[in-house]
Amino acid sequence: MLPLEVVTTENDLEDAGKLREQLRRLRGAGVDGVMVDVWWGAVEGAGPALYEWRAYRDLFRVVQGEGLKLQAIMSFHACGGNVGDDAVSIPLPRWVREVGEADPDVFYTSSSGARNQECLSIGVDDEPLFHGRTAIQLYADFMKSFRENMADFLDSGLIVDIEVGLGPAGELRYPSYPETQGWVFPGIGQFQCYDKYLEADFKAAAAEAGHPDWELPDDAGEINDTPEDTGFFAAERGTYLTEQGRFFLTWYSRKLIQHGDRVLDEANKAFLGCKVKLAAKVSGIHWWYRHPSHAAELTSGYYNLGGRDGYAPIARMLARHDGAVLNFTCAEMRNSEQAEEALSAPEQLVQQVLSAGWREGVEVACENALSRYDRRGYNQMLLNARPNGVGLSGAGAGAARRRVAAVTFLRLSDELLASNNFRIFRTFVRKMHADLDYCPDADRYGRPLKPLERSAPEMPMERLLEATAPAPAFPFDPETDMSVGGGLAEAVDWVLDKIAWLFG
Repeated sequence: MLPLEVVTTENDLEDAGKLREQLRRLRGAGVDGVMVDVWWGAVEGAGPALYEWRAYRDLFRVVQGEGLKLQAIMSFHACGGNVGDDAVSIPLPRWVREVGEADPDVFYTSSSGARNQECLSIGVDDEPLFHGRTAIQLYADFMKSFRENMADFLDSGLIVDIEVGLGPAGELRYPSYPETQGWVFPGIGQFQCYDKYLEADFKAAAAEAGHPDWELPDDAGEINDTPEDTGFFAAERGTYLTEQGRFFLTWYSRKLIQHGDRVLDEANKAFLGCKVKLAAKVSGIHWWYRHPSHAAELTSGYYNLGGRDGYAPIARMLARHDGAVLNFTCAEMRNSEQAEEALSAPEQLVQQVLSAGWREGVEVACENALSRYDRRGYNQMLLNARPNGVGLSGAGAGAARRRVAAVTFLRLSDELLASNNFRIFRTFVRKMHADLDYCPDADRYGRPLKPLERSAPEMPMERLLEATAPAPAFPFDPETDMSVGGGLAEAVDWVLDKIAWLFG
């Protein structure tokens, strides 16, 4: 993953010479390609439908010149305010923010009235508030312009994935835990549906269901509460267990899936016939996973409980868009590294989500949630990439082995390229390639690219919700068979670091 500010707010390519040298080092390490945010706020910043692609064309030429592939993220969100944003600020286009100044309800809103300007509320997907266009039309027009202006890079095979931004941080979720509003891990976050557009949608849905008296939750607590601090998420008596609570959570999660489905449908139309895969990112909300309410997942829009799979419906939705890839985060995390009071379980969460994708027949990909360069993190990513091993020899040789379609490492930086960090990273890449020589032909390692076909007919929501029936996750091995090393190797790393420090 390239630096967030590789293309600046002013829509300039940041230090092409340095980037070229960094990419050369990555290519020498066996990296297949890079991922980059294509910022809406930079490209369409001058005014409605005034697109400027010059900086991204310069960037893509640099990537192509170094023999790397490219994953492009259609980033319809602002940069800044999320974990790992590193004080980079790339806001939404000014003219969009000006619409929000006149009508703040175009932004996600919490029960306390806090507005979040990171992305537009899904409540305005069909509202023609943006100089005559709806939010869905804004996203569709942006992607069509990208297709037209990057046709040569698409035709040449440089761009292999189009990840479609579907919410904050580009993820299909609600912005329930923004640091800009004071969120601190492991706060449960807050529901984000109190703008007038989503509130009206909920009231209409409740009335249609025969409950016009039902209102949005008023007992879900504050952003940094624990589940037991609230009436809504309390384990044994919480509102989430009541008929009204279940109705709200079903509506809240359905709105999210419908939004993803519609934007991906526009992406499919925009890139129809291109040799690319569409992809969508789902966030790894691993804290409070071991609490009965899964509170942090619920506020994010993932209606996932012990007896209800909140991720399989998303995978089933992705499948209709010519098998769009489900990209999941927190692949580097182990349970033992988490604070006990957070009731966190990233290992089980990754296992559940990847299994849901495989069961629904879609490709899955993964990435790390936080930048880290230690061997334990790399080994966990390798395990999740191939949970039952490589299978080149031994008892399992020849058996079908589940594996992810791609792993994206977060992110390219001077720290990654520092001597000892980069030495371990090179080993990680080699192990990700199963100790085999680099193969540039995707067809030969099981991921052939074909022209994108039209999305299947829209799936009834009832069919999507059938996927909520829980199923056991596929078994994962306890350790990877492609380890980058353990305690002894870390001791050697320490010695090498000291030597490097002594000699400057």
